[in-house]
Amino acid sequence: MFKFFKRTTLDPLSVTMVGVKLADRVLVIGCHDPRLIAALGIKSGLTGRTCGVDPSEDVVREAERVALAEGALVEFACAPTTALPYDASSFDIVVLRDVMRGTAETERLSVAAESSRVLRGGGRCMIIDSSGSGAGLGSMFGRTTPSDPSAANEMIATLKSAGYVAVRSLAEREGLVFLEAVKRA
Repeated sequence: MFKFFKRTTLDPLSVTMVGVKLADRVLVIGCHDPRLIAALGIKSGLTGRTCGVDPSEDVVREAERVALAEGALVEFACAPTTALPYDASSFDIVVLRDVMRGTAETERLSVAAESSRVLRGGGRCMIIDSSGSGAGLGSMFGRTTPSDPSAANEMIATLKSAGYVAVRSLAEREGLVFLEAVKRA
């Protein structure tokens, strides 16, 4: 009964936080969350463009399989996160999914600079990183412990060093940290 009212499993908090609209050009760097990439591809629609890039061929292959199964139109590429195979200013939104935390500072800065290169002026960069706070027995009952704020502060400093403005932490929910930045127009 009323099947068309059921909530889609492809509309998690991450999709809402990214804020993709129809016709947006979206790049996801890091393909370990293929359902997120598929959901973003569905949101941008046929008039938009959604791409995913990851240095691992196996991860890219799995992401392609999931996107196809979900009915999303997504282009994938296997490439280093510091040398993206896209032209400058090609995207409206760049999502860095689990590629910043635990990465050496010089590589984080290279990833942030490369994401800025492919992002249009005024475009948004979103970092979605696992916080580690959603693990454990407490998370089963809705209780989480805050993650170490120094990791988020490091990512914020990296984005600022790469020339991003309006860099801020949006939220920490469901074991994820959400950061947002804007490329100067």
